Amino acid sequence: MTELLTSAQMRAIERAAIESGAVTGLELMERAGHGVVDAVFAEWPELSLTSHRAIVLCGPGNNGGDGFVVARLLNGWGWEVEVYLYGDPERLPPDAKANHARWCALGETIPWDDQKQRDHFEDEDTSFDLVVDALFGTGLTRPMPEDTCATWYGLMPGPLQDMRAEGAPKFVAVDIPSGICSDSGRDFGAMPAHLTVTFHRAKVGHYLSQNCENYGGAYGCGRLRVVDIGLGPTCPSDAVWKVSGARERLEKLSTGHKYSHGHALILSGGPGQTGAARLAARGALRIGAGLVTVGVPPAAQQEVASQITALMLKRVCDGAALQALLQDPRFNALCLGPGLGVERARELVPVALAAQRATVLDADALTAFTQDPEALFDMLHKDCVLTPHGGEFKRLFPDIAAKFDARPTKGPAYSKVDATREAAARADCTVLYKGADTVIAGPDGQCSISSALYDRTAPWLATAGSGDVLAGFIAGLLARGFSPIAAAEAAAWLHVECARSFGPGLIAEDMPEELPNVFRQVGVI
Repeated sequence: MTELLTSAQMRAIERAAIESGAVTGLELMERAGHGVVDAVFAEWPELSLTSHRAIVLCGPGNNGGDGFVVARLLNGWGWEVEVYLYGDPERLPPDAKANHARWCALGETIPWDDQKQRDHFEDEDTSFDLVVDALFGTGLTRPMPEDTCATWYGLMPGPLQDMRAEGAPKFVAVDIPSGICSDSGRDFGAMPAHLTVTFHRAKVGHYLSQNCENYGGAYGCGRLRVVDIGLGPTCPSDAVWKVSGARERLEKLSTGHKYSHGHALILSGGPGQTGAARLAARGALRIGAGLVTVGVPPAAQQEVASQITALMLKRVCDGAALQALLQDPRFNALCLGPGLGVERARELVPVALAAQRATVLDADALTAFTQDPEALFDMLHKDCVLTPHGGEFKRLFPDIAAKFDARPTKGPAYSKVDATREAAARADCTVLYKGADTVIAGPDGQCSISSALYDRTAPWLATAGSGDVLAGFIAGLLARGFSPIAAAEAAAWLHVECARSFGPGLIAEDMPEELPNVFRQVGVI
């Protein structure tokens, strides 16, 4: 896994490197500029073959300094470059001012005039091949200034997707598109890009998409490239991690037997409501639990028995029956919620939690307590994993959701990472907040993002039952002995990998069956 940084963490890393004498600010700026140009040519090789025309928008901070380096390098490549500066050149930070002077030795810096620029860019005789956004980057903590809107409409008169036609200009953001909060992905009037080039590590806001209006978060970044600028390994203690595999080994013990790989119990609802639990159970079995039992009310026993083979079946008619079943200590992981029914969940969840086994609570197991979330929180323990989607999260944590849903007026904005961390601390267990930008947090504050964005986009996951399979994946890994947060991370990552491996046409039943292919692809033996 790779750490994702906030803007403050990135500034601290740069400052520490400069203060140590390992590098100067000017050297970092030069490396950043080279990284942008290299990334542009790697993304669009045709731009490196001959000279072109570029517009470089430079802001009043060090992001603008990176832009001056890019302008100088493109000029040296033979390009015609127009540089526009938002702000007073005399008030630029020292390193940015030095690179402004270097650029001015080669070409003109045009003072910012929003309406004049719009008219210029909309002139039918004006054409350009590349637009470099080096206005505000990660430093923006407030909505975009009003006197930048006309310029952007002049450059991009239509939606970004309409600018992908052959011959249309390419839009590149330095660090993060101006107008996106780099800590939350929230949209402050974003200037979207086809390509975003960031430095050292990706930022948290690059991998968040929920509550990102219009072009916020990953939606505004286009493709993302991370450029090494020589800062070396760094790992802030409170960093957010990008999940890129399983933290714990997925292989089974070569000398083990079925009970050494755990026994998961998945509880089902009544007749006509057993499909979700069966999906979860199949997922738990495929991901490697040694045994999986489906606990059903008597009226649903025949329905489930006719649909399963490798899975086992037990009658669980009520709380007393579940309590008796859990006298068997070999049931080491439980999953309640998929298709369980709200009334049945209210009876069974307290019994399951009192058994102090590793437990996944999903769907109805969460909805059953939305009228009194504190009653649920009082029963939870540290081996629990809650898996809410946006609506369930809002009902369980209404005050946290209200902060998350509020439209920010300044940054860093309250993010999905902040919301999930606060929820996990309140519930005192692991919370997996679903979405294309699934966020997973533990009660101790450790946090990760399992992304289905950029090259891991998996729109086929928007299908009935996919969340039930995810709950089963988590339960299966808990049965195998994974810690709650490691089980949630690995399950979320494998969930996306299954969708990507199968491709269009995916339905929930396909995901457990795709796991063997995914395991082979990632080298699990």
